[in-house]
Formats: sequence, C-alpha cells, structure tokens
Amino acid sequence: MSENVDLVRSIYVAWERGDYSDAAWADPDIEYVTADGPSPGTSTGLAGMAERARANLNPWASVSIKATDYREIDAMRVLVLNRFTARGKRSGLEMGQLETNGAHLFHLDNGQVTRLVLYWDRANALADLGLKE
Repeated sequence: MSENVDLVRSIYVAWERGDYSDAAWADPDIEYVTADGPSPGTSTGLAGMAERARANLNPWASVSIKATDYREIDAMRVLVLNRFTARGKRSGLEMGQLETNGAHLFHLDNGQVTRLVLYWDRANALADLGLKE
C-alpha cells in the first residue's frame, strides 16, 4: 500500500471517530471543493476548509462517516468511497433513509493533501474520474 493511501486511511480513522479537529495533513493552501449536494462551492486555505466543512455538517446531528473502499487513482490521488449518515437537527429525520453513498477525492503532494473534493453522490465522483462502481 502506498504512503498516500496510508495517510488518507489515518485521516479517516479520526473522522470515523467523529474527530475533525486535526488538519496537520492539509497543505496550508488546500483547495476544498464541495462538488455536488446542497451547497456546491470551493474554498482555499485551512480557514476556508474549516468554514466550508462546518457549513456542510452544521444542519446535521449524530454525524457518522465510514470508509467503504480506498482506491489509489494514480501517484497523486486517492479516492475514498464512503457512507455518510446523520439526523437532521431541525426535522429529526434520519438521513440514513436517503441515498448517502458519497466519496472524497484526495489530491496529495509531498505527504500533504493539496486538494480535497467532497461528493455527496459517489456516482458523480466515479463519473468525473471515468470509473465504474
């Protein structure tokens, strides 16, 4: 297994525990992209990533993310297929009742993530990369 996949696995270990506090893995000028879903957009830098991530997670309670597959796309990219579940803070609706299979595409250089693309719908990630489930 490559060092890039090992790094991405270590990020997911924390995320699967619900710990999003460590960003030592991120390049200071990271580009953070929400490719689809309710609030697509891009931010730059650690503060921008934190703000966009908070905005993505804020409507939800009992958030859980679990990696289901790690795919090394090439020497600089790792795709993680994941399962996201949550309950809406206002509605109490269990998001798990909806399609919540997403993906993260990590772009890495010299042991740091330089770009992170969040896909709420993994089919969009696979299509963007020309891959199949």
